[in-house]
Amino acid sequence: MSGDIDGKIFVGKSEKPEYLTLKLANRHGLATGATGTGKTVTLQTIAEGFSRSGVPVFAADIKGDLSGIAMPGEGQDWIVKRCEEIGVDYVPDEFPVIFWDLFGEQGHPVRATVSEMGPLLLARLMDLNEVQEGVLNVVFRIADEQGLLLLDLKDLRAMLAFVAENAAKLTTTYGNVSPATVGAIQRSLLVLENQGADKFFGEPALKITDLMRVDPRSGYGTISLLAADKLMGSPRLYASFLLWLLSELFEELPEVGDPDKPKVVFFFDEAHLLFDEAPKALLDKIEQVVRLIRSKGVGVYFVTQNPLDVPESVLAQLGNRVQHALRAFTPRDQKAVKAAADTFRPNPKLNTAQVITELGKGEALISMLEGNGTPSMVERTLIAPPAGRVGPITPELRKVAIERSPVRNIYDETLDRESASEMLAKRAAETAPAEAPVTPSPGAPAPTEASAAGGGFLDSVLGGLFGTRAPRGRMTIGEQVTRQVTRELTNQVTKAILRNVLGGARRR
Repeated sequence: MSGDIDGKIFVGKSEKPEYLTLKLANRHGLATGATGTGKTVTLQTIAEGFSRSGVPVFAADIKGDLSGIAMPGEGQDWIVKRCEEIGVDYVPDEFPVIFWDLFGEQGHPVRATVSEMGPLLLARLMDLNEVQEGVLNVVFRIADEQGLLLLDLKDLRAMLAFVAENAAKLTTTYGNVSPATVGAIQRSLLVLENQGADKFFGEPALKITDLMRVDPRSGYGTISLLAADKLMGSPRLYASFLLWLLSELFEELPEVGDPDKPKVVFFFDEAHLLFDEAPKALLDKIEQVVRLIRSKGVGVYFVTQNPLDVPESVLAQLGNRVQHALRAFTPRDQKAVKAAADTFRPNPKLNTAQVITELGKGEALISMLEGNGTPSMVERTLIAPPAGRVGPITPELRKVAIERSPVRNIYDETLDRESASEMLAKRAAETAPAEAPVTPSPGAPAPTEASAAGGGFLDSVLGGLFGTRAPRGRMTIGEQVTRQVTRELTNQVTKAILRNVLGGARRR
């Protein structure tokens, strides 16, 4: 089934066929509507149209429902009826699909290096305050100046330990670097690891070109689906990944102006997560990328429940609009309905605000860019059904698709080359002083296991009191951090003991 014509994707039918013009598809778009109103089916229909036109597509699959696009449609009764209503024949079709998964469970692993993510996105990902973000920037700066690669989270942890160990020296060059602030960042990093982010950071990092493949047999653009059902349990990780993806596209792709069709199109479901609690610096970055990335031939389509979820500065960049039903039960809902209605070019035949609340499942108000980029008048439209399967596929079928994937031998195995963690450990080993052999006095008792390891807690306290300490030996970065924490604790205990002793002496 396809009502596409040259240079246009058939979206549905109002009083006339409604099309999305490929030449204007890089002007971005928005699909909104309440849960259960048909947004996912609309997304699939438009994604299939892009694929048939040879345009690669990336989409986040929040519930797994989009996975059916990899299999031919089944001609369900409602699909056949819908085709009759809009005047097209139903013809099942299947599309080339690559499955991806940040956790590597339902698709090929998706990875990025810590350096690629950068301090701005990492700071948001770890929910750092301004001071902590400043220290994180210092960490990245030092790593860059000293040629230390930040690839995975153990590299970042090693750099944080190095900065904490040398905080006094670094402060004069980079400003105040407090070990307490470094410790707070390390705790946030631990939370991030517990959410599974350690699987995302590393190598081989995702190559943007692998999201821009065209199937050599059919000429269809490949549809890359990101399994996001589990990822939604870590919404900050999901949002940070999408923003990183946009940034990488912006940085890597060349300027092409307005091509006859996009080089790649992205659908970002649950788009409100990109903007929730985002600092102004990050919102400014998103607005800049969305505004400028179209000249690189990239179309970005946000999918969310409420148009108010998207900041006005970004909303103004989204020219192609699909509005499913909204329910005006609360004052905020009523405000959303009015906002959605006001963004459309008015149609004298429609009361737009009223129609938004009356739309049935599979219906939508549509306004697409036409001519020189002006929006068409809003029309009440019955959306065309997909040609691929509607609904999720079985795990067995997904596994078969993954095994046949053109990238199956590229990303499935993790690489761990020498980077900051290994290089700092090597430096520590090379600069550590050699231990002098200890000759026990005649008749002296053999050292216990605790004393051989550097003494117990009482030894640490006495060492703090009398200025002695056990030899450091060759320690790893983790051992150095542990030693530093122990030293600080010892100093605090020592001061408390001295205050009690001296205070008691004064009172006597």
